[in-house]
Amino acid sequence: VQLQASGGGLVQPESSLRLSCAGSGFTLDDGGVAWFRQAPGKEREGVSYISRDNFIYYVDSVRGRFTISRGNGKNTVYLQMNSLKPEDTAVYYCAYYDGYSADNWRQKSRYAGWGQGTLVTVSS
Repeated sequence: VQLQASGGGLVQPESSLRLSCAGSGFTLDDGGVAWFRQAPGKEREGVSYISRDNFIYYVDSVRGRFTISRGNGKNTVYLQMNSLKPEDTAVYYCAYYDGYSADNWRQKSRYAGWGQGTLVTVSS
């Protein structure tokens, strides 16, 4: 399982970014995909998840600002991030779950593969 996250950058507060998670050698649509983030000195936390059946979940801190979606036919999952805040600054990772369940989606150990991460910095 190979994943590649991209799309990070340096942006000002209230700006938007779209992150992409591309799969290689397998099909992302065959399972669930999560976005995690890790800020300096903090634990990696689950941000959003799209299940095999396209049920969607968000952590409270991003609900209403972030949108996860699949790129139909592109073997890619996106995370559209709007109204970014300085506290969104982190390295963002995508992760793949080979199955249907969305139970415990924020638990890191359930994921078979991780992308290398893309840095998002929100600062004025």
